[in-house]
Amino acid sequence: MNNSIVNILPQLKTDFPDITFIQGDSFFWTPSERKITYTSHQDVAEHGVWSLLHEVSHAQLDHKTYENDFELLKIEASAWQAAKKLGKKYAINIDLEHIQDCLDTYRDWLHKRASCPSCSVVSIQRNDGVYQCFNCLTTWKVPRSPLCKVTKKVLSH
Repeated sequence: MNNSIVNILPQLKTDFPDITFIQGDSFFWTPSERKITYTSHQDVAEHGVWSLLHEVSHAQLDHKTYENDFELLKIEASAWQAAKKLGKKYAINIDLEHIQDCLDTYRDWLHKRASCPSCSVVSIQRNDGVYQCFNCLTTWKVPRSPLCKVTKKVLSH
């Protein structure tokens, strides 16, 4: 099978009639509308197909929301694992290096968010969505969306 969105999209629409596929500026899953937005403007056509399978996997896994930044990384990893399995159904082999590159963007994002603005020690997010440094006890908040620029609002030193 030719690895292009044009070639696989009709089959995905048939196989997943409960999902709406619309063309847009990037790839993302909108659970409240059961909609996948995709772009056909990829430097490498197969990367677009892999991304589309990844978004379909979010739908299949019923990913809706996440409670914290680390959970988002876990959701992304599980969607890539499901996409690899789904790809086999369509004779598409998703490159493992590509998957790791995509997950690295989330790992880098998480590292930036978790690095203390006062002393740079990496900490974890509390249940209330606030980060607190293990070293200097600084607390900070970051924007919820992974699409936002990482900015930190220091709450206390």
